[in-house]
Amino acid sequence: MTDYSAGAAWMNGKIMPIGQASIGVLDWGLTHSDVTYDVVPVWRGGFFRLDDYLDRFMTSMAELRLEPGIDRAGIRAALVQMVAASGLRDAYVAMVCSRGAPIVPGTRDPRYCANHFFAWCVPYVNIIPPERVAEGVSVYIPDDIHRIPEDSVNPRAKNYHWGDFTQGLFAAKDRDFDTVLLTDHAGNVTEGPGFNAFIIKGNRVVTSDHGVLHGLTRRTAIEMCQVEGFTVETRPLPLTEFLEADEVFLTTSSGGVMPVARVNDRLFGNGAPGPQGMALRDTYFRWMEREDFRDDIPYDS
Repeated sequence: MTDYSAGAAWMNGKIMPIGQASIGVLDWGLTHSDVTYDVVPVWRGGFFRLDDYLDRFMTSMAELRLEPGIDRAGIRAALVQMVAASGLRDAYVAMVCSRGAPIVPGTRDPRYCANHFFAWCVPYVNIIPPERVAEGVSVYIPDDIHRIPEDSVNPRAKNYHWGDFTQGLFAAKDRDFDTVLLTDHAGNVTEGPGFNAFIIKGNRVVTSDHGVLHGLTRRTAIEMCQVEGFTVETRPLPLTEFLEADEVFLTTSSGGVMPVARVNDRLFGNGAPGPQGMALRDTYFRWMEREDFRDDIPYDS
């Protein structure tokens, strides 16, 4: 029996252990970071908001002019079959479309590459360990590393352009912070590696609407906040306003809502996760089991 405990991959119509999956060294997804992807969580045996994640993935491919030769229904079927074969009940599931290798050797023309789709899944990933979230996440915002401008790389087409994030993560880890959050060149908060950021101030919730991926967990958090009676604003969020918040939280498909206790030298809630952020975190995991957001996976056993 095939061992999928470490994860599974779907490539060229075949499902395999993730350790057997590979792409060629000439693939522009590798050499140029010319690739888009999306990640949908599986929780307790069901996809969460799968159709919404597929919508965004299809939009990203269209934005980058990628045509992998498989339609939305085929992509959906590949994800379902792969996760079902893996047996993973809680999983981090990636769908990827790469520019591929040049059909014409040595070309610099992106039209002459063999675009292709593949997917993979691994046991559910928390980008910050739950025990750290329970204590309150610490976030470093550097003043000398900024997010790639959105007129250079469109952040709404999910991508692997992480040069800025990688520099920021080194800076954060060197200072013993959990993660990094970047500003733009005008001093507005944007996003971090794999998450959006929110503030709570009184009965208002604010999150950036520019320089960021419009994350599906971000959307879920906005919807939850509206249900809870908050006024939600999506607009530029200056760092000065961010640091004056009552509470701060992050949102990601890899961990849900994550309350923040410290940003640089600023402590929130006396260095503990805020009560409203923690309540939203609990709500998020309940919403992950809502029937209207779930697609149950037909496991073999």
